[in-house]
Amino acid sequence: MIDTTKGLTLVRTFDATPEEVWKAWTDPDAAAQWWHPRGTSTPRETVEMDPRVGGRYTYTMVNDTTGEKVVTGGVYRELVPFERLAFTWGHPDGDPDDTPVVTVTLEPASGGTRMTFDLRGVEGFEGDGSFHDGWAEVLDSLGGFVG
Repeated sequence: MIDTTKGLTLVRTFDATPEEVWKAWTDPDAAAQWWHPRGTSTPRETVEMDPRVGGRYTYTMVNDTTGEKVVTGGVYRELVPFERLAFTWGHPDGDPDDTPVVTVTLEPASGGTRMTFDLRGVEGFEGDGSFHDGWAEVLDSLGGFVG
């Protein structure tokens, strides 16, 4: 069973509506544009999403220099449009009960949206070169995409 006492939380404020940020997380055309850290890309044809409770998603990040591919996916656990999204995150065929869980909470903020990203089930800290830093880069990409 995954240890949910381990995790990390990142907060960002975007110059975009909650609807625009929600779409970025749930629309495959949008996700392909930003769901990857620096130095990688997510080819559109690798992104599949079924954003409903119990639905699955998968995407492939490709290292722009080496061509190395990392396939990621999971199961949607909670969807409250424009407010809250929760999904498992790991290997697409992994056991959903033994996979880290991401929860994204969206709140209207002055001129935009305050997004809280919470990842439970892995350790992460600033400068780790792993979970924290990778997701921080991914969320920077999201900010560039939504504004």
